[in-house]
Amino acid sequence: MECENGTEIVEFVLLGFSSHPEQQPLFFASFLLMYGAGLLGNIMMVILITVDARLQNPMYFLLRSLSVVDVGFLTVTVPQMLFHLMSSSRTIPFYSCMAQFFFFYVFGVTDILMVSVMALDRYVAICNPLHYATVMNQKVCRRLVAGCWIVSTLHSTLHAGLLLCLSYCGDNHLSHFFCDHQPLLQLSSSDTSVNEAAIFFEGIPVILGPFALIVITYARIVAAVMKFSASGRRRAFSTCSSHLTMVVLFYGAVTGVYFLPTSSYSSQRGTIFALMYTIITPMSNPYIYSLRNKDVKKALRNLLRRISFSHS
Repeated sequence: MECENGTEIVEFVLLGFSSHPEQQPLFFASFLLMYGAGLLGNIMMVILITVDARLQNPMYFLLRSLSVVDVGFLTVTVPQMLFHLMSSSRTIPFYSCMAQFFFFYVFGVTDILMVSVMALDRYVAICNPLHYATVMNQKVCRRLVAGCWIVSTLHSTLHAGLLLCLSYCGDNHLSHFFCDHQPLLQLSSSDTSVNEAAIFFEGIPVILGPFALIVITYARIVAAVMKFSASGRRRAFSTCSSHLTMVVLFYGAVTGVYFLPTSSYSSQRGTIFALMYTIITPMSNPYIYSLRNKDVKKALRNLLRRISFSHS
């Protein structure tokens, strides 16, 4: 949509953490460390599950798929943020910004849907173990993963398309470290009521629907676990509590940013919440969901042993 008055924006300036120049080296070192840890953990999970025959079951297939998503989720925003922290240039071309928004949504929504599928997998394994291999067979798992990608792509296409219909004139400073939805809506010179309606009527079911599924499945899991022995309950509750902690943190951050009116959006709050779901959650997922697992630890030891033997 063209501007009636003023200059049409051809690039954005991502302000990010520019209000704290003295702390940018610390931010750079911290985010680089977290990015490296996230890549290492997720790539290690993909390798271990691919090469170890004992990890060829539905749960690990889904965990590997989540790790692939998390690598993309981290990479779509963090490298650019690191570059801007160490550079005097903070610009991003208009269409690159829209592309970043699109892929951020693709990976982010796929991540949300994958976690809900994993909760469903654990529900079947714990509450209906005799039929687990039949219900969660390889064909079903592949279809569930494909469905996550399809839904997220359609969701992202809708919202990216609606953003492209808006006018951006005059001020081009985005109060964020990447091209996120609310800052782009806030900067637009057009009426954003259609975009906000799409967030409410289409976004809420896509985002909060999986959350409701997670809550219901874990409630059923807890009810089933109460029938276990004391040691079995402790192990199950330890695992479930860590999973639910990550889910609550992720959904709390997402809800605090995306499901509030544009007029009430706070750039400072948005940046803090965004760090939670763009870096902390995808970095932590492989360590929370997988690397604490005995089978995964054994697979890692075997892989390291094979590597050491090949170099000896």
